[in-house]
Amino acid sequence: MTLHFLSEASSELYEAAEFYESREPGLGHRFQIEIMEVCRLMIQNPLLWRERTGGYRRVNCPVFPYYVAYFIRDERVIVAAVAHGHRRPGYWKDRLIGQ
Repeated sequence: MTLHFLSEASSELYEAAEFYESREPGLGHRFQIEIMEVCRLMIQNPLLWRERTGGYRRVNCPVFPYYVAYFIRDERVIVAAVAHGHRRPGYWKDRLIGQ
């Protein structure tokens, strides 16, 4: 399995990391490490998390209030969103169409 980020998901990751870094030096880096660890787990066992309506799966981050939404296409794990768990639920779901 290979990992791919949609451009919007990459932007969300870096914007959130910048936000955390502006609050406390090193916190943005810790956020990025946590997201990368979640992604590593997704690649190792992409079917571990249940498929939700719309064909995506979701992994909650253990420390930060974010989740990674992804879908599987062939041998690719595609990250659709790095989303805050309590803001604008489902705003990113239109990214699943046509993927």
